Order: sequence, then structure tokens, then C-alpha cells
Amino acid sequence: TAESEMHTNDGLFGIHDGVTSVDPGWLTCQAEVRLRLHYSKTPPVSISKRRFSNSKVKIKLQVVCIDKDKNEPSLSSLLKLPTTVEIRKVSEDGYTSTHSQPENGEALEPPQWIEYIIRTMDPDNLQVTFEFFEEDVNGYGSSRFVRTGLVGTACLVSPGFLENGTDYGRLTLPIMGHTSRHAIGTVTVDYLVIQPIQDLQCDMSSSFTKFWKKRSPLDIGHRGTGRTHSAKHYRIRENTINAFKTAAKHGAAYVQFEVQLSKDQVPVIYGDLTCITCAKTVFTHWLHLTLIPVKDLKFDQLQSLKVNKFSEYVGFNIEIKWIAQTTNESWDSNVSSYFNMNTFLDIILSCVLENAATRRIIFSCCDADICSMVRRKQNKYPVLFQTQGLSDRHPELMDIHCRSTPFAVNFALSEDILGICANAADLLKNVDYVREIQSKGLVVFSWGEENNDSEARKEQNSLDEKCVINKISY
Repeated sequence: TAESEMHTNDGLFGIHDGVTSVDPGWLTCQAEVRLRLHYSKTPPVSISKRRFSNSKVKIKLQVVCIDKDKNEPSLSSLLKLPTTVEIRKVSEDGYTSTHSQPENGEALEPPQWIEYIIRTMDPDNLQVTFEFFEEDVNGYGSSRFVRTGLVGTACLVSPGFLENGTDYGRLTLPIMGHTSRHAIGTVTVDYLVIQPIQDLQCDMSSSFTKFWKKRSPLDIGHRGTGRTHSAKHYRIRENTINAFKTAAKHGAAYVQFEVQLSKDQVPVIYGDLTCITCAKTVFTHWLHLTLIPVKDLKFDQLQSLKVNKFSEYVGFNIEIKWIAQTTNESWDSNVSSYFNMNTFLDIILSCVLENAATRRIIFSCCDADICSMVRRKQNKYPVLFQTQGLSDRHPELMDIHCRSTPFAVNFALSEDILGICANAADLLKNVDYVREIQSKGLVVFSWGEENNDSEARKEQNSLDEKCVINKISY
């Protein structure tokens, strides 16, 4: 009978055969506008009024869509999904999952990273109002929030930063006093706009964003067999088919390489943001060496690789190359301007999704925004956040996610990505990191010169028989 064929809903969403799997999916018709407040260098909120010097401030966002058409709403506008606002916080000590804003706003304290996530079908027509409320603190250390204690507001409209073609950046907005309507301070906001991937439909036929088969530790060849200038492999040029084949022959489960775009927006495999060009003068016949960003050279000026001729049984760890700024405000390789981030990723992701076939693919990047966008644009391949942690060898980066391994771990958890690629030196100094990361369900990769040392590799493998560190050899 029909009644006997009915299935009872046990209320356990996302559980099948005892395995829990809930995935946020990917963007389809909506875009995400992310607004961030953080202490990467200075406090994001500065109020000059002396009366607020000992007060804490709570922040709440009000978001409305600007109605450009005052006529009767069309059917298409009625079918649009509503604009929503959620918030999450990430720090070294932990993270909060994405949730609705508290009624009284959210306090910002160092070294937290607060992110407001706005999902909308009208990213070009948003008006965002930051409301700042005073939180009174008494002598006993407890706080009493007064809803009527509105200090001021700051306003941001999305056309102001979208019309110039940038989808990420930083803005400083004036805070206008609630009663005086004069500027009483400033708020510094980072923004990121994530658009759905263009002209490519994702589906659920295969989804490995959080899938990782239990296995013994894997070895991964950096740019094939390691850096070209390494004495061990000086005869084998890095980022070549020969290097990849040699790595596979010696047991590498994956080969790692960096991908970026040429000036005419063609994906190319090249390890550095700049390359050296050589020109001979007419009169002196001297050779002049010039350092030129790869992004300024067209595809036909660069040597390309036909990776489709390489065995599909060896996976690709594709590191997406992006610019980075240090805390002293200098830029990696002096490259401070780059592509539109959405366009950049759409080209690379489309190329991989259309041509990878059955090859195992893992994306990675040292830029947190790139990792967030790759995760939200597709659901087929996993993503690793590459972090340097505390390092004496590398300059400190402006992005606070990269400054410590615990912060990187909490970022990975908050973004629901596969795991992190940590600095091997940092892991060897803090052996408890690996067990802690594994206990939270993340996969651990490691990178760095230490992975060339056999004793260091053995030490990483011996941290715990259940802990798997996949090592990228340099």
C-alpha cells in the first residue's frame, strides 16, 4: 500500500549510513559580498571623541538594496532571493560558525577577524550602514549594553567600489556622529566580492571538496623534482614534463606547481611573479637583463607546458599564484597590482574543470581570499590554505591568517576547506599542532626546505601513526 511505502524522516539531516556530510555547496545565481574588520596593522575603528576613549564599541550592519526602478516590481524581481547578512569571527583561539547578527551588534577585539557575509542577487545595488553603539563598562569588569547608545554611523554603497573593476580592496569610511552629523572618526573595511563562476555549471556528479581517503603519508614533488637550482636536480628543469615524469618515477603521488595568467589571460605554469628578459644592444652588444612581471607578458612570449601529455595517475597540486604584501607594506617581487580576482579564478578553474578528466587535483594558495573564492565557486576539487606561520626565514605578511598556524587552522575550519599546507619548520617546533589539526578533521600538508632532509621527514612521520603529513619536497 501507499502507506507502507512511506519513508519516515528521522530528523538527522546530512547523516547517511552513519556518516555525517553537510556541504555549503557553491554559488549559482547569488553573489557574496564580504566586509571585514580586523587588526592586521591598526585598529579598524577610530573614534576621536574623548568621551568614548574608555568605551567599547559594538557594530551592527544594516543592508538594503537600492531601488533604482520606482515602478511596479516585475516578475523577475519578485522571484529574486532575499538579501541576507550573517557574521563570523576567527582568531588564534577559535572561530564561530556563520550565524545571524546579534540584536545588539558585535564587539570587535584584537586579534579577532570579523567578517560580515552578504548574500545577494544585486551586488551592484547595495547600501550598507555600519551602526556603532557604545558599551558601558563598569568597575567590576562586567558590561551593560544600552541599545539607545548609538554613537554614529558609516555608510557604504557597493557601486562605489564595484564601478572601478576591483572585487577586493580596502576602504576608509567616515563615522558620522548620531546627533551632530559631523565626522567623529573612521572605520577601515576590507571588502571581497565573490561572483559565481561564469559559463560553467557545477553539479553533484563528483564532489571531493572535503573528501580525503585514509592513507599513508604522501610525497609531493615541488615543481616536479624540486627547484632547478638545487644541486640534486640541477640537470632537470623545474616545471617541465621531464621534471614531472621524474618525480612520478621516484614515487611522488602528486606534483606541485604554480599557475598564473599571462597578459592576454592564458593560464601558464611559472613559479615566480616576475621573470628575467635578456636583450642585446645594437651598438655595444652588451646583454641587458630586465625583471618583468609575468602578467605583463603575452602567452606567445612565454613557454607553455602541455600537461595533458603527462600520466593521469599522478595528481596535481595546483598552487594558485597571487600577490602578497608584508607588514612593512612592501609587495612580493614588487608586484602590487594584479588581475580582477573573479576573472582570474574563472579562467583557471574553467581550464581545470574542463580538462582534468579523472586526474586528482588539489588547489592551494597562500592568499586566504583566493581559497575562499575557489571553495565557493566550485564543488569538485579540495582546497588547502598555505601558511608560513611564525617564521624567522620569511617576512611577516599583512594578512593575519598567515601569521600563525592556529589562526590558519581556524580559518580553514570556518571556510570548510580540506585543510592547510603548513610550514614544516613550524610543525617541527610545535609537534602538538599536527595532532590538534587532525583531531579537528583537517588534512595536513607541509612545505619548506626541511622536507628535503630525510631526518626531518622521518620526524614528521613519527609524530603519530594516525597523523598524516603530506610533504612537498623542495
